[in-house]
Amino acid sequence: MENSSKTIVTTSNNGISRVKLNDPKTYNALSLETIKLLINHFDAFDKDEKTKVVIIEGSGKGFSAGHNLKEISSLKGKPEYKELFTLCSKLMMSIINNSKPVIAKVHGASFAAGCQLVASCDLAISTSDAIFATPGVNIGLFCSTPMVAVSRNVSRKKTMKMLLTGEPIDAKYAKEIGLINDFFEKEIIEEEVVKLAELVASKSNKVIKIGKQAFYKQLEMPLEDAYKYTSEIMSENMMAIDAKEGISAFIEKRKPIWKNK
Repeated sequence: MENSSKTIVTTSNNGISRVKLNDPKTYNALSLETIKLLINHFDAFDKDEKTKVVIIEGSGKGFSAGHNLKEISSLKGKPEYKELFTLCSKLMMSIINNSKPVIAKVHGASFAAGCQLVASCDLAISTSDAIFATPGVNIGLFCSTPMVAVSRNVSRKKTMKMLLTGEPIDAKYAKEIGLINDFFEKEIIEEEVVKLAELVASKSNKVIKIGKQAFYKQLEMPLEDAYKYTSEIMSENMMAIDAKEGISAFIEKRKPIWKNK
């Protein structure tokens, strides 16, 4: 994967790949260029057998301020607006549909589409001074696409308060309402995100892929359908080599040796 001035991609031997938003002058705005780059990166992560988990983070003062308002102002008419927001939605779906778990490492502000990006990741941890907001209402542009991701993590009334007021929330409250998993002092967040990524990466690739796909699919199903679907998934999972290895390892009181099959 090639790096560009707007994103930096790194991979390591322990199965953890990383992508950093690298446009601090715009507070890592999700411009058309950046969105296209991220879609390409996540497509590559999905296909890369060495990647077991992905960490996404931002450079400079914060994670991401969302869309670039100067760029939005330069667009001409509904077709160009629709292209931008449709492409951004494609990015979020590329994270949800990715076979690899994605962890957001957040510092500073995550606003609008930046908050949407955090909510779209499978896991998210932040610095204790991070703030999150869907402030579109303040500039006459309701955060309709960000609310799709946020409302699937946070209860309706708490999401609506964020959307209707545009007021930021702090890391402590973001954890309480389920927008992030946890927060840490900035001195140790790198240690904590790597620890979390390594724990996830230590599991079977095959099993994680099965489970992540099933998790998001069953969420949209009625209860009875969800149980029928996941019963089928569990049965298929039991046929995997790693399921047999994991059960044998547990019975034999040893660590499993994953074949990722």
